[in-house]
Amino acid sequence: MTIETATFAGGCFWCTEAVFNDVVGVESVESGYIGGSVTNPSYRQVCGGDTGHAEAIRVRFDSDVISYADLLDIFFHTHDPTQLNRQGSDIGTQYRSAIFPQSPDQEAAARAAIVRNQPDWPKPIVTTIEPDGPWYKAEDYHQEYWQGEGQRNPYCLAVIPPKLAKLRKSFAARLKDGVALS
Repeated sequence: MTIETATFAGGCFWCTEAVFNDVVGVESVESGYIGGSVTNPSYRQVCGGDTGHAEAIRVRFDSDVISYADLLDIFFHTHDPTQLNRQGSDIGTQYRSAIFPQSPDQEAAARAAIVRNQPDWPKPIVTTIEPDGPWYKAEDYHQEYWQGEGQRNPYCLAVIPPKLAKLRKSFAARLKDGVALS
């Protein structure tokens, strides 16, 4: 078992967390904030758009089971990487599409993934590759949001099921046992 960490921002962290929780080899997914200038920001501060942080997820994964490249492909297929500073109705730099590599190897893999995934999109991918920086775990009520409150939240009910459907359609072989394919 070789545990590594991947950090992705793909809009609302509730939505990206829900996707990666179903992937084989993923040990844990934590929602948080990265890429800004304020120490230990709150959700309210980040949502205000003035801290420079992105809502992001930190994925701990077993690279003997799933590769970083596979995680990147899942990332690119379950959000729209062509939207600058937004995902759907979430607008602002806090919702940007970004990758925060943990090593030079991850940075090279991220650059290769952008090239590899570009043909799947009609517009240019605008995902940024940013330096790994201080990580701030989001408040406890944001963790595992889809599994709890999210399934009663109209926003989540509109946004997350289509992402999960894309995951199930394109990456069925990468799903954890017991994850429904429908």
